[in-house]
Amino acid sequence: MDAQVQRVLQRGVVLPACPLALTARRTLDERRQRALCRYYAAAGAGGLAVGVHTTQFAIRDPKIGLLEPVLALAAEELTRAERLPAEPLVRIAGVCGATPQAEIEAELAHRLGYHAILVSLAALSDAAEDQLLAHCRELGRILPLIGFYLQPAVGGRVLPYSFWRRFLDIDAVAAIKIAPFNRYQTLDVIRAVAESGRTDVALYTGNDDQIVLDLLTPFRLLCGGRPVELRIVGGLLGQLGGVDAAGRGIAR
Repeated sequence: MDAQVQRVLQRGVVLPACPLALTARRTLDERRQRALCRYYAAAGAGGLAVGVHTTQFAIRDPKIGLLEPVLALAAEELTRAERLPAEPLVRIAGVCGATPQAEIEAELAHRLGYHAILVSLAALSDAAEDQLLAHCRELGRILPLIGFYLQPAVGGRVLPYSFWRRFLDIDAVAAIKIAPFNRYQTLDVIRAVAESGRTDVALYTGNDDQIVLDLLTPFRLLCGGRPVELRIVGGLLGQLGGVDAAGRGIAR
C-alpha cells in the first residue's frame, strides 16, 4: 500500500459506505451521486468505501451495469476533493462473489485507482477455511486487502479465530473491518491481530450499536507473556452519522 494512504488508514478516519443516488425511475442520478461524494469529503471523512453496503448489490448485475460507472465517478470526485497531496482520501472498493468474479472486480478497482479492496465472503458461505484463505490470497495479489467480518444475521458467516490468525499471514492485509456485533467474535479478531505480532494492520469498526464503545475501549491482552494493547482506530460505516477516532462528530 502507498505509504501515505497507509499512514492515514492507521491513524484512523471515518470511511462512509457510500449510498447510491437514484432518480425516480431508479437510474443512476449522476449529479447527486457526485454531490454526495463531495459532501462526504467536505464534512471531514477520510475517504469512501464504494460498492459496499447500500451500493453493493444490484449494481453488479450485468443487466444494470452500474459497478464501473459508480466506482469511476467516486474516484473522480475523490481526486478533485483531496485537500493536500500528503493527506490522500482513502479509496476502498468492495469486491463480492466467488474468486473469478471477485478478481474481475478487484482488477477494475485497481485500474480506477482504488487503494484497497473490502472483501466480502458472503458468496462463499459453504467454503472451507482453506478455500476462503486461498480466495483472499488471490485477491491480495491485485490490491491490498481489508478483511470484513460481516455479521451472520445479514448474510455473513462465523469466521473463527483460526481464520483470522491465518488471514493475517497474508502480507497484503492492510486493515480489518469488524462487524459481527457479537462481542466475543470481535475479540477473536483482536486476539488474532495481537498474536500475529503485526503492527501494520488497522482495526475499523462496523458494529452499528457499538461504534463509540469500540473507539473508546483499549483491548489489552497477554501474548507470549507480554502485554499488548490494541485499539480500533476508525469506522467503516453505513449509517448517516458517526464519529472519528478522536470522538469528534462527523456529519456525513
